[in-house]
Amino acid sequence: MSDPEHSEALPTFDSVTAETLTEADAHERPDPDELARASELADAIRAQVSRVVLGQTALVDQLLWTLVAGGHALLEGVPGLGKTLAVLALARTFGGKFARVQFTPDLMPSDVTGHVVFDRESGAFRLRRGPAFTNLLLADEINRSPAKTQAALLEVMQEGQITIEGETHRLEPPFFALATQNPIELEGTYPLPEAQLDRFLMKIEIGYPAADDETRIVEFATRGRAGEGLAVGELEVVATPEDVLAMQRVAGSLVVSRRVADYAVRLVRATRDHAGLAFGAGPRGAIALVRVARAVALTDGRDFVTPDDVREIAAPVLRHRVTLAPELELEGMRTDAILEGLFQAVEPPRA
Repeated sequence: MSDPEHSEALPTFDSVTAETLTEADAHERPDPDELARASELADAIRAQVSRVVLGQTALVDQLLWTLVAGGHALLEGVPGLGKTLAVLALARTFGGKFARVQFTPDLMPSDVTGHVVFDRESGAFRLRRGPAFTNLLLADEINRSPAKTQAALLEVMQEGQITIEGETHRLEPPFFALATQNPIELEGTYPLPEAQLDRFLMKIEIGYPAADDETRIVEFATRGRAGEGLAVGELEVVATPEDVLAMQRVAGSLVVSRRVADYAVRLVRATRDHAGLAFGAGPRGAIALVRVARAVALTDGRDFVTPDDVREIAAPVLRHRVTLAPELELEGMRTDAILEGLFQAVEPPRA
């Protein structure tokens, strides 16, 4: 490795490759056949979702990375951009149990997790399981319910379990919570507290499609259809929940060199010292960077993570873990603009 004090030029991120890994890193690599199968499975899931989610490549990729990393995602965008469609399509492809909850101001925590009822016939109490007992949970418009109902998801998102009347029930893995929210409508909404935002592995912001893509969307959505039915029924089931768990295990075994992990930590620590941010990301942010970077590497068919992988997903992983300074928020500054400048100031590892 070159001496940082005497290096004249900073190499590209791709210069940190498998050849630069230490011997300690190299022996931990996953089985090549298992990696190939996992990568092919990820490609198959992406291909199916992309059949109905047009013009939103970043959305499809980030949902796939969330699945591979075994985390949860918050999808934010104005109505009509395909948030719900993308989640429904993803649920269709892996054939697991799926449940959807429309969050409203009168939704109760027990409407999400379940509750105990008295059965008159048996004379005993029995558990009525809520929609959270599933593999993939769509929490639609999550910010329309008060904090008490939002908090019903905290335990299940973090621990993979639900406690009802003092009894803990473990969920059958895999479990993913994908939540949506509308950023432009504030009346009748309840912002998610920072503790809950931090449980989401990524915050996926969805923008408007390009003109050509929007034309394709209109043609696809109206071809042979009179109503607004979603076409997810046409998708193929290409994976089982067991396949997804196997893919996650492979992702967890991908090599992350000490320098790449250190790069993730330096990105996170830089958010704590920036004048434009009132609060920076905690250690969970660096852990999330490594987890998602491994998912990126797996979908690319590599058994090691590069700084490129970390840099590619830094914004969606960290944007909801930081808080803008009040004066910048009043000026209408976007969090991503601050983060982009911050990321450029943090040097990646040198070859």
